[in-house]
Amino acid sequence: MALFGIRKRRSSRAIPLRPASPFWSALAEPLANRSVWLRAGMCLVALAVLVICLEAWRPPFPYRIGDFADHGIVARVDFRRIDWFATDRARSAAEAATPHVFRNDPTPLDVLPAKLRANLRELAEAKSLGDVSSTTRIAFGLTQESRGGPANPKGVALNDEFSALRRILGDRPGLAGNRIDEIAGEFANFIAPLKNRGLADVNEFTLNKIERDQSLAIITGSGSTPQQIVFPADVQLSELLKPTGTLGKAWANYPLLNANRRLFERWLVSQPAVTLSYDGAATLAARHEALDKTPKVTREYRRNTVLVPSREIIDDERLALLKAEHDELNSRLSAGRKALRVVTVAAMLLILTLLIGVYLHHNERRIITNAGRLFVYLTICVSTIVLGRILSMDPWRAELVPVTVAVMVLAIVYGHELAILSAVALALVLTPSTIGTVGELVLLIAVSVTAVAPLGRIASRSRLVKIGFQTAAACFLISAGFDFLAGEPVSGPWLDQNVFMRSARAAGWCLVAGYLVAGSLPFIEQGFGVVTNISLLEMSDISHPLLRELVRLAPGTYNHSIAVATIGETAAERIGANGLLVRVGAYYHDVGKMLKPHYFIENVTEGNESRHQHLAPAMSTLIIIGHVKDGVDLAMQYNLPRPLVDFIEQHHGTTLVEYFYREATRLADRQPDYKAGVEESSFRYPGPKPQTREAGVLMLADAVESASRSLSDPTPKRIESLIHDITMNRLLDGQFDECALTLSEIHVIEESLAKSLIGIYHARIKYPEQRTA
Repeated sequence: MALFGIRKRRSSRAIPLRPASPFWSALAEPLANRSVWLRAGMCLVALAVLVICLEAWRPPFPYRIGDFADHGIVARVDFRRIDWFATDRARSAAEAATPHVFRNDPTPLDVLPAKLRANLRELAEAKSLGDVSSTTRIAFGLTQESRGGPANPKGVALNDEFSALRRILGDRPGLAGNRIDEIAGEFANFIAPLKNRGLADVNEFTLNKIERDQSLAIITGSGSTPQQIVFPADVQLSELLKPTGTLGKAWANYPLLNANRRLFERWLVSQPAVTLSYDGAATLAARHEALDKTPKVTREYRRNTVLVPSREIIDDERLALLKAEHDELNSRLSAGRKALRVVTVAAMLLILTLLIGVYLHHNERRIITNAGRLFVYLTICVSTIVLGRILSMDPWRAELVPVTVAVMVLAIVYGHELAILSAVALALVLTPSTIGTVGELVLLIAVSVTAVAPLGRIASRSRLVKIGFQTAAACFLISAGFDFLAGEPVSGPWLDQNVFMRSARAAGWCLVAGYLVAGSLPFIEQGFGVVTNISLLEMSDISHPLLRELVRLAPGTYNHSIAVATIGETAAERIGANGLLVRVGAYYHDVGKMLKPHYFIENVTEGNESRHQHLAPAMSTLIIIGHVKDGVDLAMQYNLPRPLVDFIEQHHGTTLVEYFYREATRLADRQPDYKAGVEESSFRYPGPKPQTREAGVLMLADAVESASRSLSDPTPKRIESLIHDITMNRLLDGQFDECALTLSEIHVIEESLAKSLIGIYHARIKYPEQRTA
C-alpha cells in the first residue's frame, strides 16, 4: 500500500495526555459561553411557540369529512348542540311574522270633505245634468260609461240619479247650503276611521310581495312605534266598502249619505286618497331585530348516544355534531388537567429536541454551532408543523405539502440523513396534534422517505417533478391500503368512492409539493448557500463571463484549471463525492490569477523572463498568495455560489509556498541580517484548510497537476512517486484535518490521480519520418 510505504515520526504534533476533566468542569465550560445560551434560548423559544400553536392544553379534534367510522362513534359526555335546521325554521317563522312597516300620512283624507262640499254645491246650482262639469260627473258616476258598472245597475237613468241627488240637497238655495254642510259633516265622520289606519295602494302589496295574511305595522308621523297592526284588507278601500267592511257597516249611521249611497261610494272611490307608503328600511330593521331575538334551538344528547353509526362515513352534519361534543368535552377540562397536558407535551417535545440535538452535535455540527443556521432549521421545523396543522383541516387535508416540501429542502441543503430524521420528528409531532392515527403517522413518514430517498444530486428540475410523481404513487397506495385495512374487503370502504377520492387528493398534494420545490429551487440555493447540479451545469458553461475573462487574460491558468477539473472529477467520483462540484470548482479555483497573470509560471511564454527574478521572495510570496484573495473578490463580484467561493479559499489550505520560502532561507544564510525576517508563517497561505471532501480532492488535484508539469520524463513510476510525496506532505502538514476524508479515501484519490496523469502523459508510437517536436 503506497500510502503507508514510508513511516515518518510526527513527534512535533504530539501532545501530552491530560487526565479527563470532572463532569461538572466539563459542563461549566460550555455554560460559560454566551453563544451556547443564545442557541439554547432559541430552542426553548421554538418549543414555546410549538406548545402554543399546537394548543397543548386541549385535545385535538381527530375527525374529518369522509372518514370511515368502522366501529361507530358514541358521545363521551352529555352535551347540547344547536339544531341549525330548527333554528333556521324558527327564524324564518319569526321573519314571516314580522309586520311590514307602512308610514301613514292622513293629509289626503283631510281635504276630502271640502272637496265633496264643492262638488255638491256645483250640483245644487246646476239646472240640468248638462250644466255639471265633466270632472264632477265622472266623480259621481253620472256618465254614460258608468251605466253598466256595479254601482249603477241597468235601467237607472242618469237624469234620475241627478234628480235624486238634487232632492237630497233641497230645491231652495239656502236649504241646499245647509244640507251640503250636513252631508260634508257626515262624510267627515264617515271617513274618520281611515285617518288612523290609512289607505294603501294595492300595487304596493304586489310590488313588495305582501300576501293577504301578512300583517302591517302602521306608524303615523316620524316615530318608530307602530300605532296599529292590521292586515292588507283593513287598508284597502275596496275591501272596506264591502258590506262586511268597516265602511260598509257604517253607512246606516249616516242617513244623508245612505240615502244615495251609490253616488257617494263612487265619489269616494274616484278620489286619490292613498295615505300609506311602504318603509322598506324600517321593515328590514324590524326583521333583523326579530331574527336576533329568536333563540337558537338546541338539542340535547346524552352520554353513550350514537353520533356516527358503525361502518358509516362522516359527513358535514355528523362532523358538526362531533365538533360540538368535542368542544363540550374540552370545556369540562379542569385547569390542572390542562396544565398537565401542557407539561406532558412540552416534555415530549423537549425529549425529541434533545435527540435531534445529539444527532446534530455528532453529525451536523455546522448547524448546532452556528446560531444563524440553527435559527433557519428551527424556523423550518416550527413553520412546517404550524402550516401542517392548519392545512390538515377540512376542506384542504393538505398536511403532506409542508412536510414533503420541508424534508426535500432539508435533503437538498443538509443531506438525506438529517432530512429523514427531521421527517420522523415532524410526523411524531404533527400526527398526535391532528388526526392521531397510526395510518397518518406511517403515511407522513413513508411519503417523506419516498421523496428524500431518490433525491440524490439534482441534475434537472424535471427530476424533482418525477420524484413528485413517485411520491404521489406511493402515497396513493399507502393511503388506500390503510383504508382497506380499516374495513372488510367486501363490505368495507375499499369499493367506496370516498376512499379513492381521499387517496387521490393526498397524491395530488404530493405532486403540488414536487412542483413547489422545483419552482423554488433557485431561491433555496440562494437562501441556503447551496448549489445543485442544475446550477453547476450552468456555471460550467464556457460562456460564463468570468471564464471568458480567464481565457482572455490567463490562458495558461485556464488550461491548468481544465486539467485539474478532469482529474479531480474522476477522483471525487471514485470516493463517492460530488464530481461535478469538483469539476466546476476547479474551473474557478484560480480565477484570481487573471489580475496578475504574468507572475504565474503557466502564463509565462517560452523565452520570456520571470518577473519574480527581480522581486524579493517575500514580495513574490505576497503576490502568489494574493491570488486567493483576488479570486474571492472576483467570485463575489460575479455572484458565484458560496461553495465555489469556498473552493477558491480552501484549495491551498494553509500550505507553505515552498519555493520562495527556500529561496528566502537561502538568502538568509548568505545575509545574517536577513534571517530574522524569514518566518514560516509569513510564507503560508491564509487558509482555511479544506472543509469538505470535495475541497480536499481539489487541493491534491491542483498540486499534483502543477507539479507533474515539472517532470522532464513523466514516466508512470515518477508520476506515482510524485503524487505520493505530495499526498503525504499534505497529510502530515494537517491539511486534511478539518475535512471528512479518511485514509482509505486518500489512498483511492492518490490512485485515481496517478491513473489519470499517466493517461495524460502516456508515450505515443513514433511514426516513420516523424520529427520530434
